[in-house]
Amino acid sequence: MQKNIVLVGLMGAGKTSVGYALKKLLGFEFLDTDEIIEKQQNSSISEIFDKYGEIFFRNLEREIIANISVLNGKIIATGGGCIQNIENLKNLKKNGFVIYLKAKPEELYKRIKEESHRPLLKNSNPLTTLQNLLEKREKNYMLADFVVDTQNKIPQKIAEEITKVYYDKFKY
Repeated sequence: MQKNIVLVGLMGAGKTSVGYALKKLLGFEFLDTDEIIEKQQNSSISEIFDKYGEIFFRNLEREIIANISVLNGKIIATGGGCIQNIENLKNLKKNGFVIYLKAKPEELYKRIKEESHRPLLKNSNPLTTLQNLLEKREKNYMLADFVVDTQNKIPQKIAEEITKVYYDKFKY
């Protein structure tokens, strides 16, 4: 039984791009909780937030995480706020090696400032929003099993670093 690799971190940290790089390296199936929710709801995350609100979205996210956490040998990219619910983190850790992809808010903003699908950044000062979100969520992110600083690193290098730690830890 292979443990899942679970990627957590703020939006722009690289969860999806690192997830795909890990998929290439390891051959594991890649699951993105936001993509699963979008397919299930036949709507974008932004549309779900606009139409039903964040609480509705977080409930969907909790259900998806509970369902996929029991799987084996998957790479799971989570939404940036999933770890606000400690139940999600507990579920993800049951059969997963949780990795926090860490970056400074300024770096995150550089990476995502041109994107329009980030509902929590639809305001007049998205950088301040990122700073506030990081401040609010960092203590839960730090409950991860491993932290990778993603500053100035390409997804391939981050994936290689994660793969080495994963295989050293689990000796598959």
